[in-house]
Amino acid sequence: MEIHEQDVRLDGNAAAGLLQEVFVHEFSGARGACASCGAVGEMGAQHLYMAPLAPGAVLRCAACEGVLMVVVHAGGRFRLGFRGLVWLEMKDTAVTS
Repeated sequence: MEIHEQDVRLDGNAAAGLLQEVFVHEFSGARGACASCGAVGEMGAQHLYMAPLAPGAVLRCAACEGVLMVVVHAGGRFRLGFRGLVWLEMKDTAVTS
């Protein structure tokens, strides 16, 4: 059976269910790779910079201080930037080993 691109391509709305599953996981135990230095570590072991009353926070690599992630909560919205992460891995708690 031949598969064509139009058979598997969906619009971004189709990702809603998958993303909803991803963003309910415990974040501090998630592991990621720094885009600046390549260090791999748990997010809970990185450095978080967050000023009182500031609308956001910056998560920096514990090895090189490169920016891993920026989170802003303002105007009733969240904005997340993951530019400093090559990848992010979270354990699927629904899967038993």
